[in-house]
Amino acid sequence: MLNKIVYLTGFMATGKSTIGPILSNTLGWSFYDLDEVIESKYNSSIKKIFSEKGEDEFRTIENKVLAELNPNKNAIVALGGGTMMNQENIDLMKKRGVIVLFETSENEIYHRMKNKMSRPLAIDDNGNMLGEKELRNKIKELLQTRKKFYEQADIKINTGNELVGNTVDKLTKILREKINDL
Repeated sequence: MLNKIVYLTGFMATGKSTIGPILSNTLGWSFYDLDEVIESKYNSSIKKIFSEKGEDEFRTIENKVLAELNPNKNAIVALGGGTMMNQENIDLMKKRGVIVLFETSENEIYHRMKNKMSRPLAIDDNGNMLGEKELRNKIKELLQTRKKFYEQADIKINTGNELVGNTVDKLTKILREKINDL
C-alpha cells in the first residue's frame, strides 16, 4: 500500500466524525468525512439530497464520490453509516486500505440519535423525528440489514462507553500493529 488509507465505518452516531479528526491529528494524516465531501461537491446537505433524490440516488452519489476520493497521502476517511452496504465500495476500500468498524449498543445509538434532526434515517416522510419506538425499531432493523457488510471490516472497536481519547489511543495502537511503520 503506497498511501495508507483507514476507512472508519459503523452505524450512525458511533463516533466516526468525532474520532476521525482526532485520530488523523494524532497520526499526522489528512482527514476526510465522506458526507462533507458529498455536501461540498453537490452544494447540498445530505438530508436535502436524501429528501429530494431518495436513498437509492444518494447511494449512487456516495459510491461515485468514494471512488473519486483517492488521497495522494495517508488519510483517515469517515464514511456514512450506509456506505458499507455496497459490496463494490467494500472491495474498493479493501484494495486501497483498512476498514475499521465502530460498534456500540443499540441503546447507546438510540440515546446519541434521539434528538438529532440532521440524521436522515431518524426522520419520517414528513420531516419529523421518529418516536422512540419507531427509532429503536429502525436502528435494530438497519443494524440487522447491515451486519453482513459490517462484518467484513478488518478491525472492530467498541466506541460505547469509552472516552474518545481512550478510543483514539487504543485505535492508534491497533493501527500501528496492523499497518507497518504507521
